[in-house]
Amino acid sequence: MYDLLLIRYGEIGTKGKNRHVFEQRLQANIQAALAGLGVQEVERAHARLYVPLKENLEEMTNRLQRVFGISSFSPVRRVPLDFEAIKEGAIEVMGSSLWEKEPLSDSPGKLTFKVDTRRANKGFPMTSPEVSRELGAVLLKEFPQLSVDVHEPQMTLEVEIREQYSYVSTERIPGPGGLPVGVSGKAVLLLSGGIDSPVAGYRMMKRGVAPVAVHFHSSPFTSERSKEKVLDLARILASYGGPIPVHVVHFTEIQKAINQHCPGKLMITIMRRMMLRIAEMIAEQVGAGALITGESLGQVASQTMESIQATNAVVELPVFRPLIGADKMEIIDLAQRIGTYKLSIQPYEDCCTIFVPRHPETHPKLPEVERAEAKLAAKELLEEALERTQVIICGEN
Repeated sequence: MYDLLLIRYGEIGTKGKNRHVFEQRLQANIQAALAGLGVQEVERAHARLYVPLKENLEEMTNRLQRVFGISSFSPVRRVPLDFEAIKEGAIEVMGSSLWEKEPLSDSPGKLTFKVDTRRANKGFPMTSPEVSRELGAVLLKEFPQLSVDVHEPQMTLEVEIREQYSYVSTERIPGPGGLPVGVSGKAVLLLSGGIDSPVAGYRMMKRGVAPVAVHFHSSPFTSERSKEKVLDLARILASYGGPIPVHVVHFTEIQKAINQHCPGKLMITIMRRMMLRIAEMIAEQVGAGALITGESLGQVASQTMESIQATNAVVELPVFRPLIGADKMEIIDLAQRIGTYKLSIQPYEDCCTIFVPRHPETHPKLPEVERAEAKLAAKELLEEALERTQVIICGEN
């Protein structure tokens, strides 16, 4: 019955003269998301995208609901720009939808519906209200089990009259919204095995950022399983925006040096400063324009204003903190919705949980931190860590 998926976007429509750049990126991202499902081409025309409908509608739906930039999509019947053709399509689509609903409906009374028409093609001889009214009358006559309710209907028949064809549907599936991944450039995501950083990555991907992940691994203090956990988290993020390179940085020697030469209360602050330095060096290598962290203000000792100021001081790139104003329950809720939470709570230690001082400094003073850090052979430590970095691509088909 249906022959296409009609895809709508929201925020992209406000982009003015460079809207085509966003549309092209969304088109390419949809094509990539549907790879392997037999979709040869994603058509783009007049503020809509169209995908030929294959037999595996459920899998197509699951994938499209992870493509940022899509506000909603519908399986549609495409018919000519003619009211009789629209009427025939509406009867066919409504009849099929009723057949699917009736076995599930045990409530007494009639099934309520309305017709919602959008006439983008102003050359069509009937107005939107006229089309809705005429189709409503046709459907009431054709299907006695229906009654009209324009305020809270149980079903809505949607008709889009566009430049070349009309499209009829009874289902609108929500998309994730946001901007297509890639339109806002590239940024380096500091990806730990915890709850927060994958959620931070997700939120920046929704703003069109393509992430390059950096994970700090301290073998033998942290296990191979802790590294695999992070790679699995990266694969989940990749399902929303395509393959993600993960730079696994050997961080052991840096942590050992900090533990040996620096005051215990400043270890976390100095460790974070070294992490940001490495992340910025990788950003320069890959052409990224920012760093992303999962910090939430006041959540732990390293996330106070003073600690953030002390860590920011070592980098020139902007550091995006999309969770800075979120509380833990908000972050957990989003982690559950995007599918990272169960992985994140698996009990495998990451480098942030080793050499942890009993009483970390929550209000570090930058001059004191810099004096303590001067005891490290920072340049050599950073160069060695980069030389031993392993790059793993997550999410490749």
